Amino acid sequence: MKVRAGLGYDIHRLEEGRKLFLGGVEVDFPKGLLGHSDGDCLIHAVIDALLGASGESDIGRLFPDEDPQYKGMRGTEMLRKVMARIREKNMEILNIDSVIVAEKPKLAAYIPRMKKVLCPILEVEEDDLGIKAKTNEGLGSVGREEAIACWAQALVRKKD
Repeated sequence: MKVRAGLGYDIHRLEEGRKLFLGGVEVDFPKGLLGHSDGDCLIHAVIDALLGASGESDIGRLFPDEDPQYKGMRGTEMLRKVMARIREKNMEILNIDSVIVAEKPKLAAYIPRMKKVLCPILEVEEDDLGIKAKTNEGLGSVGREEAIACWAQALVRKKD
């Protein structure tokens, strides 16, 4: 059994007047993430981790921000497209672990809903998807509440 790991990272600025989407869930907060798509940096980090683990390129090449067809696209739709590529390569996810780094809002209460949204798309059980939320202890752009960042690691294997 060949097992491969991939690492993903994404960061987006927070901006007034936008909806905040993380893990496919709308989070109640007065600011949202600025991006060509919905700015869901958790899903974007997961996508990059999956693309890396499967030997593909990165999210920017697959969904270029200068292409108008991706304007406002939900992260969940992008993830569905990436999962189709994973299946075409006869691969499956063993597990994904991720960290959302945000000073505010507090996200612990949203994590169960994120798992309910993401697990069916990823075709994994809830205990195969780790989502944690941490602060940046007031440091940097995340600590100043100017941005939210996410890290993700994916472990996949080629099916027999």
